[in-house]
Amino acid sequence: MSGSLWLKPPKEGAALPAIPRPRREETPEPPGAESAPDTDLAPDPLDELAGRIDGFVAAAVHPDEVAALLESDGMTDDHIRLTYGRADSFALAEDLYARVERRHPAPQAPPAGPRFDGLAHCLLRGLVFALPGLAYVLAAPLLAGEQGRYGLPGGTVPLLAGAVTGWVWNQALSHRAYTWLGLGDRPAAARALLTGALPGALAGTGVALAVAAPGETPAAVFAAGQALYLAAATVLLVLGRERALLGALVPLAGAVPAFRWDLPGPLRIGLLLASLTAAVVLAALVLRPGLRRSAAGRGGPPRAASLPYGLFGLGSGLLVLHAGVGATPVGGAGAVVALTLSMGPAEWLLHRFRGESLTRLRTLTTARAFRRAVTGTLVLCLGGYLTVLVSLALAVTLAWPGAPWPTLPRLLALLLVGTALWLGLLLQAFGAVLGAATVCLLAAAAQTALPAAGPVATGGAAAVLAVLTCVLLVRPTAHRV
Repeated sequence: MSGSLWLKPPKEGAALPAIPRPRREETPEPPGAESAPDTDLAPDPLDELAGRIDGFVAAAVHPDEVAALLESDGMTDDHIRLTYGRADSFALAEDLYARVERRHPAPQAPPAGPRFDGLAHCLLRGLVFALPGLAYVLAAPLLAGEQGRYGLPGGTVPLLAGAVTGWVWNQALSHRAYTWLGLGDRPAAARALLTGALPGALAGTGVALAVAAPGETPAAVFAAGQALYLAAATVLLVLGRERALLGALVPLAGAVPAFRWDLPGPLRIGLLLASLTAAVVLAALVLRPGLRRSAAGRGGPPRAASLPYGLFGLGSGLLVLHAGVGATPVGGAGAVVALTLSMGPAEWLLHRFRGESLTRLRTLTTARAFRRAVTGTLVLCLGGYLTVLVSLALAVTLAWPGAPWPTLPRLLALLLVGTALWLGLLLQAFGAVLGAATVCLLAAAAQTALPAAGPVATGGAAAVLAVLTCVLLVRPTAHRV
């Protein structure tokens, strides 16, 4: 915001009038003339300020919104006391809010076109999130070996270590690229992805090789391909090429017959390499704008600002992994598949919550009514997501040969993880990513240290995130865009 509200403060040593008024020039009065009443007073500067920001104040549902506007425009408490005779920005905001009549604009008409375009797009993203899981089905016989560590199958440790490294790196990289896109600089976003994707792939590969034990070389090689795919998929998803990524994943559909029949090793390797090659080539093609020298852009957003997003990727990724641990291999994989598939509907419900909140911000006239409406919308969206998650878990159980029917404790644990993930994503969308990352990391650390405390840790995380969400999102100022 520019300094349109800024008024240059008086020089030091000036008086502190309650409401400053310029003096009238005095003229000598003729002898015997009676003094006329002083009616030529300067206008109240508070009225002048109210006139300039009338539209914003009229649409506000709470004085705090006005105070946030004043503070963002650079008005200090000293300046407010000197110029308007009020103690601080909150006192000035309350006076402005009382002077201006509420006038909320009518809600915007819904855009023309199919109503469920946004839902279809989010479902597509959920599909491309889940399809890479078929690569593990194809590679499973190739990775089979001796019993692994920590009670896990052989090769699991390097695979998990490489995947978690990729989640952390690519989550932070995505935030940086999306920041450039928000600034309207698509070539700079491509440049950020170009310079960050390959180091992320190398980091995932290096970590997988470092933790691989003797006999886990095939798993480490697969983890290297996994790291390269995660880098390519990040590029395509950030730049909006979900359909291209879906096309690259088509060869993995060859894993469907592998659920019932044994496929030859060369065929399995060929399908994996075909999908990986297609993803890498497509990512390289969409990164061509980043090769231009002009794509370097300005200094850009600080890199440290992307760190909390990487930490949130680490915490949420570990929670998803823990959701697949402690059950039978098939049952655990089914929970992970359900969570992954649900990310598409989760995104759509996040957008829906944002849209409904903005509509309430334009139509409601009191902060209390806004809080009640936003709370109701939050409950409906979270309930809708959990319903979708349970439906997906049951569908995966029916479609997966030999999958055990989920027990009530497993469903409850899945719902707790889903609640924590969705609320964490919601807080991330509103900029409160550090709190969400901290809560998810603490819950994941507790499950890692004491697996038996998993449901308690996840339930505690879900409760804390629910409190943070209610405290933050019931404030009208959190929804101003």
